[in-house]
Amino acid sequence: MQAETSNDTTMNYHFETIMQVRDYECDIQGIVNNANYMHYAEHTRHLFLRKYGVSFPAMHEQGEDPVVARVTMQYKTPLTPEVEFRSCLKVKREGIRYVFHQDFYRLTDNKLCFRAQFEIVFLVNGRLANSPTCDKAFAELFQQAAEE
Repeated sequence: MQAETSNDTTMNYHFETIMQVRDYECDIQGIVNNANYMHYAEHTRHLFLRKYGVSFPAMHEQGEDPVVARVTMQYKTPLTPEVEFRSCLKVKREGIRYVFHQDFYRLTDNKLCFRAQFEIVFLVNGRLANSPTCDKAFAELFQQAAEE
């Protein structure tokens, strides 16, 4: 899965899903309220986990809790009511951090609307540690990312 990014480089995504803006997610200006981008991104990460056989609730039950440690976001082109967009994700591991690169593209013209990087850390039984569940599920993805 590849898409053009804003600086004319190509990113190979690990996961993509299509979403649609609902009218109640927009502000008085008729554009998606900034907080909803965080919801879209989180929902995409949860769908990604599910694709790789990882259950977010089951991880919690096993004592593995992901915590967003840092987010950088760029709003590029506004999303508006009823617009469909492609939410794309790529993950890599950097030490104890799991870094999710996430981009949203408007379907009508493939225009980049949002770009973010989420740095996630895990508390495993209350202590900062790598996630055994994610390390196993994403081993091949992490290997590919290390080779790039």
